[in-house]
Amino acid sequence: MARGVTQILLGALVLAFITVFLPAVAHTEARTVAVLQGLDKVTARISEIPVEIGVAVTFGTLEVTVQACHKKPPDEPPESTAFLEIREKRRDEPVELLFSGWMFASTPGLSALEHPVYDIWVLDCINSQENFGSNG
Repeated sequence: MARGVTQILLGALVLAFITVFLPAVAHTEARTVAVLQGLDKVTARISEIPVEIGVAVTFGTLEVTVQACHKKPPDEPPESTAFLEIREKRRDEPVELLFSGWMFASTPGLSALEHPVYDIWVLDCINSQENFGSNG
């Protein structure tokens, strides 16, 4: 009984997520670079990380690859979304996929990387010729 209720609630949550956030992705412009921010919780070091689509970059023991990055047009409320794959590469251990999914700049806690040492979130999506100082 409890399992059926859990499945119904999970289905409703997924439907609500799709209803709210899929239109945000549908009316966006594709960009070539995702601007991410990374936090090393041990050293309290914060880094701004520009990542080209399809190119893996390293942040600590993490390898981050951006598969897509979209930004709403200027005439709409600001929102940048990126599809990230984050793997952990430790010496003498197999590579482990930690995160694969969409992250939203406006709500980083909605779909976040769960890691004891590192946090990574999306700041912006830009084209390679733009400066990566603007958020949205």
